[in-house]
Amino acid sequence: MVKRSNSKIVDLIGFPMDLGADRRGVDMGPSALRIAGLTEKLETLGYKIIDEGDISIEIREKQSIKNPKLKYLEEILKTSKLLAQKVERSLTQNHFPLCIGGDHSMGIGTIAGISSFCRKNKLELGVIWIDAHADMNTDKTTPSGNIHGMPLAASLGLGNKKLVDFYGFSPKVKPENCVLIGVRSIDEFEKRNIKQLNLSVYTMADVDKLGIHRIIARVLKQFQEKVDHIHVSFDLDSVDPTLAPGVGTPVPGGLSFRESHLLMESIAECGCMSSLEVTEVNPILDDKNKSAVFAAELVASSMGQRIL
Repeated sequence: MVKRSNSKIVDLIGFPMDLGADRRGVDMGPSALRIAGLTEKLETLGYKIIDEGDISIEIREKQSIKNPKLKYLEEILKTSKLLAQKVERSLTQNHFPLCIGGDHSMGIGTIAGISSFCRKNKLELGVIWIDAHADMNTDKTTPSGNIHGMPLAASLGLGNKKLVDFYGFSPKVKPENCVLIGVRSIDEFEKRNIKQLNLSVYTMADVDKLGIHRIIARVLKQFQEKVDHIHVSFDLDSVDPTLAPGVGTPVPGGLSFRESHLLMESIAECGCMSSLEVTEVNPILDDKNKSAVFAAELVASSMGQRIL
């Protein structure tokens, strides 16, 4: 059963990573979310926010690509280790880690830190991955070499040994304890990886057929019976680009305003989320920071903000 911490102390951890993607600007995501009033929204809900600032990441202009199938691997691994340590320390202190990015390669570090904490405390980890993309590529299947397309595969034990064995163990999460929601852009080889692991995937077609409330209710019921710690990894590109244009890889046909909020409100009502990350906010591609404002509102919904 889920043993969610009732801690009202949130550790805000910025991870301004843009090495996992080709498009620039996502490294300013943490700043955009802060400017959007993320801290103030959560303080209004009664949380104490400890802003730990941003992890320092070397800009790509000072680096070279050693392997075009794993671009900037060494810097991503180095900084992901710092992120994993921060997240694990936060959980050890009975705080709630809220990680803000940055491209989705940050999931390598967040999930490693959470999984390490769970292993040491004999807790079962469950991951809800909300994303337009599956992020299930490996160095053998990637069409781009961008590591932000690999974090879930690596966390599940697929891919390059350095990514898979990162932080000293593998897999970080069991396939049966991982669910993808909102997916609508999957590479052909990713489909094979998904089928190989028999992952639970709710595409946007499933959202259309079943409704987002039925899907998240089913997932949360399943998880409450099987896992102790639920981590939510929310990629803003899961939302339709008309609502959130400021993302690195927008895909039409995403979650609507109300679907997004209902999804996060349902997670809050469950009272079972123990960690959260928000990724792929790109203010360079945005319109007056509207995407970051929307993302901040979604975080607030996931942590208890209600209409009435």
